[in-house]
Amino acid sequence: MKLLALDTATEACSVALNLDGEVIERFELTPRRHSRDLLPMVEDILAQAGLSLKQLDALAFGRGPGAFTGLRVATAMVQGLAFAVDLPVVPVSTLAALAQQGLREHKAAKVLSAIDARMDEIYWGAFSESDGLMVPVAAEIVTLPEQVVVPVMDGYWFGMGTGWSFRHRLSATVVDCQIEAWPRAHDIALLAAADFKRGKGLPAEQAMPVYLRDKVALKKSER
Repeated sequence: MKLLALDTATEACSVALNLDGEVIERFELTPRRHSRDLLPMVEDILAQAGLSLKQLDALAFGRGPGAFTGLRVATAMVQGLAFAVDLPVVPVSTLAALAQQGLREHKAAKVLSAIDARMDEIYWGAFSESDGLMVPVAAEIVTLPEQVVVPVMDGYWFGMGTGWSFRHRLSATVVDCQIEAWPRAHDIALLAAADFKRGKGLPAEQAMPVYLRDKVALKKSER
C-alpha cells in the first residue's frame, strides 16, 4: 500500500505518505498560502520516499468540512494528480481526521471534533474507536455551539479542534480538549488506507468537497 494524502481545509497545509502503515508527513501552518505551498510539499515528500506518482496505489484528501477556498484547493490538486496518472481518490472527513489525531496523540477512544466555521458556528462530529480507527457515531453538522447534541455513550469524551474555543457555550462535557488542533494528512492517510482496502476509492471526477453549508458570510439583515 502506497497512498498519498493531502489537506488544506483549515489554516494548516499538510501532505503525508502511507507506506504499508508507516506514515511520513509534511505539516505547516500557512494561512492563505495553500495554493502556493501544496504542490512543492507533494513533490518534496515523494522525492524523500524515492517515489513517483505512478508508483502510488491511491490518493486521498481532506474533503471537508472546512474553509471553502481551502477545500477547493485540495480537491483541485488531488483531481489533477489523479487524472495525470489514473489513480483512484479517497475522500476523508476532516472531522474524522481530527478524531483520529485525538486517538493517535491522546489515546482518546471517544472524540468530539469541532472546527470553527466562522459566522458564530462550528462544524461538529462525534467519533468512537473501532479496531484502531475512529468511526462516526452521529451525522456531521454545522450549528451554533449551543445547539450541539452529544451522543449518549459510556465513558469520557475528548475534544479536538478550533471549535473548542467556544467551550463555554457548548453543552458537551469532556475530560480535556486540544483547541489548537488542525486536521492532518497523517490521519487522513491512515483512514484513507482502510477505506481504500474496503473498495471506497473513487474516480477523480467524483472526488468532491463537503461544505455542510452553502454560504461564507452573513447578509447585512442577518448580522
